[in-house]
Amino acid sequence: MKAGIVYTSTTSELIEMVNDEIKKNLGEDVEIQSYEDPSILAEVREAGYVTSGAAARLVGMFMQATSDGADAILNCCSSVGEVADAAVDIGKYIGVPIVRIDEEMCREAVRLGKRIGVLATLPTTLEPTKNTILRVAREMNRKVELKDGLIDGAFGINQDQFRQMMREKTAEIIDECDVILLCQGSMAYVEEYLQEEFKKPVVSSPRFGAAAMRAAMVQKGLITE
Repeated sequence: MKAGIVYTSTTSELIEMVNDEIKKNLGEDVEIQSYEDPSILAEVREAGYVTSGAAARLVGMFMQATSDGADAILNCCSSVGEVADAAVDIGKYIGVPIVRIDEEMCREAVRLGKRIGVLATLPTTLEPTKNTILRVAREMNRKVELKDGLIDGAFGINQDQFRQMMREKTAEIIDECDVILLCQGSMAYVEEYLQEEFKKPVVSSPRFGAAAMRAAMVQKGLITE
């Protein structure tokens, strides 16, 4: 099997976590094909929205992965997740599922509680993720309340500083939340830390995205359940 992994943020922590989860779900023999374009996220951050150029380059990476023989594609950037949504029908048509890393995570958060704390380090990630949570909640016929947790200045800082800033922001909103959702895959390494600190469920995307990739491979008949 070939798994195409598309990144717009290329931190070593994110790539390592995603690769580990993919291998757990698809087996050690899976061929991982990585596609990286940090300029997409940089352009989205600067503009404050997903520009046409950024969207075109993202779709171009999906198509390149398809041309390279990917059996399924995982989009790892939540800031451009809605572009991936728009490409899902293309994936169905060409037989190469395009999977969002965060969609199943959003569903799990809705299952776990009505009041969801949404933590992000970038405003361009916060709003698309909230839109996804509200969409999947409608699909599940559930009503949710979202509590924003934007941690300004935390993107790209070292792990110790990041952990401290995450703890402080979580402490501000935790009493109003049943579950905490970490918008960006690069935040996943603090999932267990926050859960232990605050004794409430915390969800991050790499493990859910990898499980969704497995489900896509099962549906194609490449893996037996």
